This record gives sequence, C-alpha cells and structure tokens, in this order.
Amino acid sequence: MNAGRLTTPNDKARKLQRALYLAAKKQPKRRFHALYDKVYRMDILWEAWRRVKANRGAAGVDGETLRAIEEQGVGAFLQGIQTDLQGGRYRPQPVRREYIPKPDGRKRPLGIATVRDRVVQMAAKIVIEPIFEADFKECSYGFRPKRSAHQARAGW
Repeated sequence: MNAGRLTTPNDKARKLQRALYLAAKKQPKRRFHALYDKVYRMDILWEAWRRVKANRGAAGVDGETLRAIEEQGVGAFLQGIQTDLQGGRYRPQPVRREYIPKPDGRKRPLGIATVRDRVVQMAAKIVIEPIFEADFKECSYGFRPKRSAHQARAGW
C-alpha cells in the first residue's frame, strides 16, 4: 500500500472510525447528528460484509446464506442494501427463533437475523462504536473491542 493512500474498504473504514473517535475524544459533549449517511457508504458496507462473513452464521427467516449471496454477487447485494438505506426503504426482517439446549435441560432462545440485517447492524456498529469508545474509562472492559475478561482480571 502506498503511504497516505487508502486502498481497501477496511482502510477507509478505519480512517472514518479514527476520525470519529478523535472528534468524540476532543469534544466529549459533542453530539453527532449526521451519521446515517456514513452507514450506507460502500466502504463501510464492504467492511461490514467482511466481518459478518468472518462470523459465519446461519441464514435468517429468508433462508439466504452467505454462500448464496457470494454466488449471486456480493457487490450487487451490498448495492441493494445501500439503495434501500439511501432511499429510506430499508426495513429489518423478523428474526428466526431457535432454541439452544442448556446443561440443565432447559432451552435458551436464540434469535438469528438475516444476513442482510446483520450487515446493516454491523455497518451501524462500525460507525457508532468509536464515538462511544471515546467516553469509556481505561478500566472498563465489558463488551469492548480488543478487551476481555482475562485482561480485566489481570489488571486487578
């Protein structure tokens, strides 16, 4: 990669995240009013797709799998999401409900969103996470990126 040139969706997404984090850190009382357009940026959608695919997950109520989306074309899939988000037509689908057995014999409900909805959720997470991250204290570990319970315990 050439210095100063962004070449992948991941690079561009990280640059946006860094800019949002620094803005939030610099001005803790700042309110971010215009983020929706960042969620449907194509680089953000591609990075969201990459992360959703890495998580491997099952199909939602629509039955659409990661493999089927790849066979039909990821670019067209993401373009459809972008078009719906830009036009205000995006609507999440119902969540598929499965029950996972627990050791005591009971079952725990599990909701499985469609791949499309998981991509949109991940895109939103990519955009808003750095803003909230800026407010956390260093001693906070719960549900934070690159942090774990083991790290929290080691710090005691």
